[in-house]
Amino acid sequence: MSLKSRLAADETLVTAWSGVPDALTVEILARQDFDAVTLDMQHGGHHEDSVLRGLAPVLALGKPALVRIPVGRFDMASRALDFGAEAVIAPMVNSVADAKLFAAAMKYPPLGERSWGPTYAFPRYGKGDYAEWLRDTNQRTMAFAMVETRAALDALDGILDTPGIDGIFLGPSDFSIAWTNGTTVNSTLESMMETVASVAERTRKAGKHAAIYVVEPAIAGRVVSMGYRLLATGSEHALISLGARTLLKDMRDSIGS
Repeated sequence: MSLKSRLAADETLVTAWSGVPDALTVEILARQDFDAVTLDMQHGGHHEDSVLRGLAPVLALGKPALVRIPVGRFDMASRALDFGAEAVIAPMVNSVADAKLFAAAMKYPPLGERSWGPTYAFPRYGKGDYAEWLRDTNQRTMAFAMVETRAALDALDGILDTPGIDGIFLGPSDFSIAWTNGTTVNSTLESMMETVASVAERTRKAGKHAAIYVVEPAIAGRVVSMGYRLLATGSEHALISLGARTLLKDMRDSIGS
């Protein structure tokens, strides 16, 4: 099943978050029990070549692949889709104008302006023909606009109403900075949680999908109860650190030191 069909079935999915531009590392993530893998070009080290190569092991293992593009690089949204991504996350979508540019890059005409060229995506998809691809791709691929600022919050209804926008991805760390006027970075800041919940509620009411980055695993159940169904977590740095701490603690506990 595609990412979109699973979200439409109201499944709760967890995507790994890759920032290391190495296909072997991406493959290790894809072999874990994550539902999907996201390659991060904004704050992570991924670039065009690593996205092209890194998507291959994810798709070969039958998992959906997502790409977060750099700020304002809507041309990279089309590239990510051409390489085989099922979904693209665009950061700092702060206005309806931003949302329209993003959607235009994501969808083939008449819904958008995406140029034809699925040189890598089509064979990686592995079925059908070009006619089927053209007919179905706009519905299968997903455009997630990130809400991270007060401007985006103010424009949320218009962003949700933009044809071609399939969902909202809330970035809680940046949102906490905006919420506190630059004084705090705290992804679980209690004073913003009611608003975080309202973003999911408004998104689902508009018939769109709500996604969020989960820094603290303990909050996962809470955001799911708010209506978020795509949860991102688990960068390589975090997973290696967690694994090393757990391994060393267990060994030292066994040794008795």
